[in-house]
Amino acid sequence: MRPIVLLLFISILSFSVHAQVDSRPKSVIIPAVENENDSTDASPLTPSQPIENSTYGMNTPKVTPNLELPKKQFSMFPQEEFGNPGELYTSQVKKNIEDLKLSPKEIEAINGSTTDQYFGDFKSQAKFVKVVYRDHGYVDGDLIQVRINDDVVKPRVFLNGGYSGFKLDLQKGFNKIDFVALNQGESGPNTAEFQVIDDTGRVISHNQWNLATGVKATVIVVKE
Repeated sequence: MRPIVLLLFISILSFSVHAQVDSRPKSVIIPAVENENDSTDASPLTPSQPIENSTYGMNTPKVTPNLELPKKQFSMFPQEEFGNPGELYTSQVKKNIEDLKLSPKEIEAINGSTTDQYFGDFKSQAKFVKVVYRDHGYVDGDLIQVRINDDVVKPRVFLNGGYSGFKLDLQKGFNKIDFVALNQGESGPNTAEFQVIDDTGRVISHNQWNLATGVKATVIVVKE
């Protein structure tokens, strides 16, 4: 009995091993095919010659043989012809100077008036007036002298940025007030603003001046 069982076991084992061997994947070999065009005797590559083109891809412009050039040269100053180029610049400089000329009023504002200024006469029934003044420009040391009917009442006044002044009792008739510029300060001219105010607080006269040294500004109050 044992021999039969042993033989059966060996048979089953052999069949299992054979099945495992047959189950492995089989590889397929594809033979190489020679190409008639393949060759190891290929000629080496050589660099191509550059294309000669003197215009570098740009079209050469055509020149018109009968081209007429302008006979007159360009000028920044049309309608003017000069034999000497220096005359052109001299003429232009003179023109610029003419354009830069200041009016008499502008010159007076810069240098100060060289003639006495009269700001008018005003009638009043007031018993007195207040005369006040200040530097209406840059406070640069302007000095004035104040005269009443040609008498010096304030010999030397320094003009500040704020108003200062005095009380003046009016006489019957003319009361002439003169402001005389003693200097022109550091920047010039002598610049000031003044007011004449009556006893009711009404402003009788109000004005400004730009004076050269020694020039005066005058206002008259006539008491009725």
